Amino acid sequence: MNPVAPISSIRHPGPVEPLRPAGQGQGGFSSALSGALHTVDAMQKNAEAEIGRFLRGEGVDLHQVALAQQQAQLGFELFLQVRNKAVQAYQEIMRMQV
Repeated sequence: MNPVAPISSIRHPGPVEPLRPAGQGQGGFSSALSGALHTVDAMQKNAEAEIGRFLRGEGVDLHQVALAQQQAQLGFELFLQVRNKAVQAYQEIMRMQV
């Protein structure tokens, strides 16, 4: 049995870029949404890779796998809620009478 590794040894999928206001950068909202989708995808792939390394016995501790999986799940749920709010705002705008 391996001892519990310190928090600093846990792998992270990479830095998450902060969202910029629409006036900055190229593309505005669509590029921010696309970037968030790519970040969520990277988290999912990282979790799958951690599971694979654990199953192959490559020295990955179970708590690292659980943390990666939980991070991917929370990232997906956050993205889903942002999408739901965007759809709700669009529907509200479409209901407005001009």
